[in-house]
Amino acid sequence: MNFSDPTPGEPPAASETKGFWEDALTIPNAVSFVRLLGIPYFWYVLLGLERYGLAALLIFLIASTDWIDGWLARRLDQVSELGKALDPLADRLMIGSAIIGGMIAGILPLAIAVALLVREFVVGGAAIYLGLVKREQIAVRTLGKTATFLLYGAIPSFYLVAADIAPWLFGPPAWIAGISGLVLYYRVAWDYLTDIRTRLSPAR
Repeated sequence: MNFSDPTPGEPPAASETKGFWEDALTIPNAVSFVRLLGIPYFWYVLLGLERYGLAALLIFLIASTDWIDGWLARRLDQVSELGKALDPLADRLMIGSAIIGGMIAGILPLAIAVALLVREFVVGGAAIYLGLVKREQIAVRTLGKTATFLLYGAIPSFYLVAADIAPWLFGPPAWIAGISGLVLYYRVAWDYLTDIRTRLSPAR
């Protein structure tokens, strides 16, 4: 008998669970949690207070921290499986909230909003399925980050226009970045779906 194994029915020793908590309780993961907590407040500001300018600021702030948790994880050598899941989750929830909330409030152009939601549903659903079946995640591509960056610039700009904050300044960039980001979003979606199909292949 291996005396290092825990007795059946007994909880594992603290030293055996320590690694899990060290993996989860990190500074980068704390940043990701703060980003997630900012999303319910965004909904309150948008639909409860109807302060579109402040909602735009929240989108910008949450989006601008997108790179911080990843940078901290690499800088502090605190890369974790939880962090790999939290980072894209915060991105998807924020951009999904900004799109759906913008549609409800009549802020975003319907064509752009629907196209973004369709893409999120297809790629996001496929990624979730991959995670459930293969316990794998698709690697984030640079082109995808670029598309997300453009959309994170376009969406709050539409919000600022709806708030009547310098529409002459934010209106044109909103359309240019929105259409460019949407095109890139669908381009990289093909790459993501190809990756997912390859990983789900029976031969693999």
